[in-house]
Amino acid sequence: MAVDAVLSSPLGPPACEKDSNALKFIEEMTRNAEAVQERILAEILSRNAHTEYLKRYGLGGATDRDAFKSKVPVITYEDLQPEIQRIANGDRSAILSAHPISEFLTSSGTSAGERKLMPTIQEELDRRQLLYSLLMPVMNLYVPGLDKGKGLYFLFVKSETRTPGGLLARPVLTSYYKSDHFRTRPYDPYNVYTSPNEAVLCADSFQSMYTQMLCGLLERDHVLRLGAVFASGLLRAIRFLQLNWRQLADDIRTGTLNPRVTDRAIRECMGQVLKPDPELAEFMCRECGKGEWEGIITRIWPKTKYLDVIVTGAMAQYIPTLDYYSGGLPLACTMYASSECYFGLNLNPMCKPSEVSYTIMPNMAYFEFLPHEPDSPVVFTKESPPELVDLVDVEVGKEYELIITTYTGLYRYRVGDILRVTGFHNSAPQFHFVRRKNVLLSIDSDKTDEAELQRAVENASQVLRGHGASVVEYTSYADTRTIPGHYVIYWELLVKDPARAPGSDALSKCCLAMEESLNSVYRQCRVADISIGPLEIRVVRSGTFEELMDYAISRGASINQYKVPRCVKFTPIMELLDSRVVSTHFSAALPHWTPERRR
Repeated sequence: MAVDAVLSSPLGPPACEKDSNALKFIEEMTRNAEAVQERILAEILSRNAHTEYLKRYGLGGATDRDAFKSKVPVITYEDLQPEIQRIANGDRSAILSAHPISEFLTSSGTSAGERKLMPTIQEELDRRQLLYSLLMPVMNLYVPGLDKGKGLYFLFVKSETRTPGGLLARPVLTSYYKSDHFRTRPYDPYNVYTSPNEAVLCADSFQSMYTQMLCGLLERDHVLRLGAVFASGLLRAIRFLQLNWRQLADDIRTGTLNPRVTDRAIRECMGQVLKPDPELAEFMCRECGKGEWEGIITRIWPKTKYLDVIVTGAMAQYIPTLDYYSGGLPLACTMYASSECYFGLNLNPMCKPSEVSYTIMPNMAYFEFLPHEPDSPVVFTKESPPELVDLVDVEVGKEYELIITTYTGLYRYRVGDILRVTGFHNSAPQFHFVRRKNVLLSIDSDKTDEAELQRAVENASQVLRGHGASVVEYTSYADTRTIPGHYVIYWELLVKDPARAPGSDALSKCCLAMEESLNSVYRQCRVADISIGPLEIRVVRSGTFEELMDYAISRGASINQYKVPRCVKFTPIMELLDSRVVSTHFSAALPHWTPERRR
């Protein structure tokens, strides 16, 4: 074991008996991480011994780690696609899992432009619920009195489809919100939300957001914490308040619900709680009518103790804006999860965002780690498989790519997350989320890599051909100063005949052509979720990218190895680019998007 001498003290005194049991469970799992991992792998291999996938690799019912590692390959989603497709088409045989696949969870990552389909089984809901049940007992160690108020959380369901074989395909949180685990959850004074289930489960994003915001305003004196899944979602809610506060105040003043909210279940629910409150309406008009939005969260919800949002990875770009609107409230990142698997939780949720580390819970899946060297990526083949590291053997300070084996039928699957080990809680490692592998741009749940951006630029540049123009160079960044955020692409153009130079209309068409070329997750965020704004192209003057290279060389870059960065985040470089902009253009229309039809 790498750090078996690093043992921390118990988490702290629990707030109640229920919390005590949860904290004891965390201690037990993390103290015995190696034994738990061995048991988890044996259980997965034993129950799935007769699946087509494991029989293919000749395990012969073996459940020991050595046989598993020597025979089962490390894979990506593309390796698994044939099996996924068979299940999606209706094959109910034991291909990946001995338990029936109950539905597919759609990952925010994409394959061939579509969301990835992650198989899941019914009992996995219990495993996810178990991790959820540990969050508040940990939070109660740091923030007392959360049972004396409510949480204002902006939660939404997204579109779902069915595969040709009849299985549902939907995001993991949509699956959870529509399950009995959420809809008929038992009362817990530490987990009371202002949003009624009817609003959360409404598929219309405007009606859902309007109702959740209205309920949060009606209960402003009881709200102790605000949250959303991602930081971008909470900022979108604040922007919604900026745009709709007058209508919300009218509803509060008159005790009647905006006619734009037509959902029958919501109207029946709100009929029970919405009563005329002229005093609250006047307060709303006074605060929002100032046009000054700094600190608006604590002005409207004065008892708020923290914001519960993910601000790690790509979401870190939203921290300054959250601080502006909240007056610097603590930002709590509570758990680490994905469509493929739920991984662990933050045992110090009130730490600074830059210090967030997640403790892997060894009972959630079997975990392995591929050492990651940013400057010398590991290349391996079937003849030369990678050497993976077990959960308890990772080393502090090193980076790894996460590999999982789950009860749902993923075996040695590369999730694509890059993690850095920051320490251990008992014998379970703690990780800082570094980034998604190969992701270049991200605003919300979208993930755009370099190859996809390149294709989008190539497709959009076709529009320029009729004007005798082409793209010489380009780079990009995710602009989160706007709400919602949007992609910014810097283009340097070569124009053969200035008299035929592309005008504003042509360049707006280029913006739309780029958006049409991006994956379905991006287009859903643009069209259905309205969580990404129109793509922007900023045309820079000729010679700008040579200046960019000169700047990089002046800072020590090698002239022989210099490559134009396809995404920029360094402020001086962005300032240089912006100082050379000659025109800006936005998509004039929405890209095409409909819920994916599964083949």
